Amino acid sequence: MATREDTAREKKRKHAKAAKEPAKKPVHHIPHHGEHLRKVEVNLYTLDGKVKESVTLPQAFNEEYRPDVIRRAVVAAQANRRQSYSPSPVSGLRHSVSWSGKGKGVSRVPRLMDGNRGAQAPNTVGGRPGWGPDPRRNWSKKINRKERKKAINSALRASREVEIVRRRGHIFNDELSLPVVVEDKAEKLGTAKEVADFMSKLGIYDDVVRSKDSVHVRAGVGKMRNRVYRERKSVLIVASKTESLARGAGNLAGVDVTTPGMLSAELLAPGGDAGRLVVFTEGALENMRKW
Repeated sequence: MATREDTAREKKRKHAKAAKEPAKKPVHHIPHHGEHLRKVEVNLYTLDGKVKESVTLPQAFNEEYRPDVIRRAVVAAQANRRQSYSPSPVSGLRHSVSWSGKGKGVSRVPRLMDGNRGAQAPNTVGGRPGWGPDPRRNWSKKINRKERKKAINSALRASREVEIVRRRGHIFNDELSLPVVVEDKAEKLGTAKEVADFMSKLGIYDDVVRSKDSVHVRAGVGKMRNRVYRERKSVLIVASKTESLARGAGNLAGVDVTTPGMLSAELLAPGGDAGRLVVFTEGALENMRKW
């Protein structure tokens, strides 16, 4: 029968043997990036809306879909664009007033010289603001550079998911492969009629009509601040050269034209809602392969 001393002696012998043995090198686990490395192919369409061949999407389209990161990037972009404001320094002080003094049985409020109405006090109608907005307030929001890039790639991933794009309200042909990729000849379209005919052959012009029908007068004080109308976003066109295409597509309701270098989370997910209907030219995809 083993005693307590024998058990302690055996443990000490095992520890000494383990100390003499060389330490094993740790085996680093290589994570499986199946989704990140998977090649996704989509159709390449001609100006007539016919399938020309298939192309492989860049790796940026395989990013994990993170709606929280996308919304954070969009909110930061909107906040950094916000302009500070404040009332006039003499707001509510543009009239002469007087005070009758104590002992008259009236409240100690400055009164207008030509009457008995209170003025120049925050608690009176038309008086100066008590705690008005401060022009020194900082509205900006910080976001990490890598987080902003991840938001763009995540929004690109959402643009190839049919369910997410439909959930956002876009209308397109069921046979289209998303995102829509067209040949570089589309970059030479220079009039609204040419771009509209091209979209009709692709089966995405109904989305432009949806945006046109959504135009309405804004509810609120913004009507007095040069933003009377509101309209929904429709198609986003990403091209390597936008000089000619921007002139034609810029006149269509809700359509935006940009380059791969100017892509942002706000363009790909207006209002923070990912899944915009995007059209890429073949040259734009080639530029994005260098990301």
